[in-house]
Amino acid sequence: MNIPNILTTIRFFLVPTFIYVFYTPSIENNVLIATFVFILAGITDVLDGYIARTYNMVTKWGIALDPLADKLMQLTVLICFTDKGYLPVWVILVVGVKELLMIAGALFLYYFVDRTVIPSNRYGKAATVFFYVAILVIAIDISPIINYFFVLLAVTTTVIAFINYLIGFKEINENSCENKNVDK
Repeated sequence: MNIPNILTTIRFFLVPTFIYVFYTPSIENNVLIATFVFILAGITDVLDGYIARTYNMVTKWGIALDPLADKLMQLTVLICFTDKGYLPVWVILVVGVKELLMIAGALFLYYFVDRTVIPSNRYGKAATVFFYVAILVIAIDISPIINYFFVLLAVTTTVIAFINYLIGFKEINENSCENKNVDK
C-alpha cells in the first residue's frame, strides 16, 4: 500500500470520526471541530491525488476507492448538517441525486464502455471547493444570509459540474457507439 492509498484509507476513518464529533454535545464547539475533520479529509484528498500523479503512484485500488471515500464523506456531512437543520432538505436532494446519477453513469461507462472513466475537471473541483467553503461558513455561522449565499453558490456550481459531466458522458458514449459501428 502506497502513501496515496494510505491517505484514502485515512479518509474512510475520518467519516465515523466526523459523525462522532458532530453528534457529541459534550465536545465544546463540536460542529466546528467536526468541520475541521471534514477539511482534514479534503486536505488528504488533495494530497493523495497530487502524490499519486506526481510520483506515478496511481493504483487500481486508489482509482476505485478515492472517489468512494470522497463521496462518502461529502454525503455524510450533507446528511449530518441536514439532520441538525443547518442545511435545507432541498440541498441534499439536489446533491444526492447528482451523486447517485454520477455513480450510475461512472459504473455504466466503466463496465459497458471499455473501462472508461470521466476524469474530474475544473467544474467539479470548483464545486468541491465551494462545498467545503459553504460547510465552513455554516459552522462559523457569520450570518444566515451569508450561509445561504455560500450554500446556493455550492449547489449552483455542483449543478454546473453535473451538466459538464453529462456532456462528457454523452460524448464518450457517442464515440464508443461510433467506434463499435466502425469495427463491424
